[in-house]
Amino acid sequence: MGERDDFVAGEPRVERQPERAIETGRAGVSTFDAATRRRLVIGVVSVLIVLVTGAIGVGPFLFIRFVSMPLLAFLLWWPSWHYGYGMAFALYCLMGITDYFDGYLARTSGAVSKLGIFLDPIADKIMVATVILTLTAQGVLRGPYVGDMHVIAGLIILVREIAVSGLREFLGGLQVSVPVSRLAKWKTTFQLVCLGALILGVALPQWTITLAGETINFPHTVGLTTLWGAAVLTVITGWDYLRVGLKHMD
Repeated sequence: MGERDDFVAGEPRVERQPERAIETGRAGVSTFDAATRRRLVIGVVSVLIVLVTGAIGVGPFLFIRFVSMPLLAFLLWWPSWHYGYGMAFALYCLMGITDYFDGYLARTSGAVSKLGIFLDPIADKIMVATVILTLTAQGVLRGPYVGDMHVIAGLIILVREIAVSGLREFLGGLQVSVPVSRLAKWKTTFQLVCLGALILGVALPQWTITLAGETINFPHTVGLTTLWGAAVLTVITGWDYLRVGLKHMD
């Protein structure tokens, strides 16, 4: 009678494997499969990017910047979603890095297409306009003492970019090239820093300091300050471009 618990009606005893071992084995297989799928997806996406960029004649980094812009605007649409702004800051930095490497590869390899020459400066302007307009719509360009007046600095930057683009198109028809000045490069640097700081300030609301008796967010304040610095440099460099253009309008 004591053996009835081990076998029934003379059937051979079947030892059961520990369920924990089986579950561990399944978990290991699932993890391996998930990792394989991720590598496969990354590989397929990389191949598609190379094929698409090769077909249209632009660099992969430039293509990534264009594709990332709608995602950047989406992440910036909800200021209360601090984690989303953290991802937006990481994406914004990635787009800046790809901009650098795109120019580096173009200079070292000499693989520069006419479409790439046309789209590269446009990509930078679209990225700046996307961030400024989205942050303005969500009230991020609002600060102490002057409130919404910081929007004027963003407006100055946008107006200058549009005006200079039109001027370059006009001078291009006259076979006149306008080289980028050192001050214009500083203007671009200020723009990238100020917009990144504004995004980071929303992502890290706890980074606050007390200034003149008022508690302010440090990255956000740095962003607003450098935004005005970029606006001033924008006016100066815009006037330099305009002076060159006026010489060819007689």
